[in-house]
Amino acid sequence: MKVNDKLPKINPFLLGIIIFSLVVGMLVYSHLPDRVPTHWNIRGEVDGYSGRFFGAFGLPLITLGVYILMVFLPRIDPQRTNYSKFPRAYNVVMVGLVLFFLSLYTITLLAAFNYPIDVGRFVRIAIGILFVAMGNYMTQIRHNYFFGIKTPWTLASETVWRKTHRLGGILYVGAGILILSSILTSDKVGFVITIGSVIAVIIISTIYSYLIFKINEG
Repeated sequence: MKVNDKLPKINPFLLGIIIFSLVVGMLVYSHLPDRVPTHWNIRGEVDGYSGRFFGAFGLPLITLGVYILMVFLPRIDPQRTNYSKFPRAYNVVMVGLVLFFLSLYTITLLAAFNYPIDVGRFVRIAIGILFVAMGNYMTQIRHNYFFGIKTPWTLASETVWRKTHRLGGILYVGAGILILSSILTSDKVGFVITIGSVIAVIIISTIYSYLIFKINEG
């Protein structure tokens, strides 16, 4: 069996729901206002708008682009043979990202049509679920150049990669639970918790990978 036969392929279901979102955009385009809300401040208030075209098609097209990249990039990865060792983890993240972007699209359309929705809590729920899902599969990810926790030290050593992703799984799940719990707070506090959790995951995993690399090299 050829290497490419084991790499991620187009999932008809995922591609179908992305195409469906583009069809929805065509159906609602003429009914959207000229200015579509696409950004909210930490208090959950709209503070940024985009044109009708972006409001109708922007996020579906971004979702399509991200999805195509996730299918294509493993084919040019020098470590592409490793993708066959974690197909479930890769597929879970692809599904999670597609659903995450389309949930943001749903928020955009609801806001455009003045439906009452707590944007801050909705987004934090989506991010929290995505982080918990990613964390649960983090330890399955094998050494590669496009997917996972990529620092100079994880890319230089498979041992550092494995240990960093073991910690990363715990960090992602913990951050996800913390972000989900933030829906019980105000939008401002929830925003701080969410951003703080994401930054903490990045900093801790980066420092840890460096320390593990130095220990192994020593």
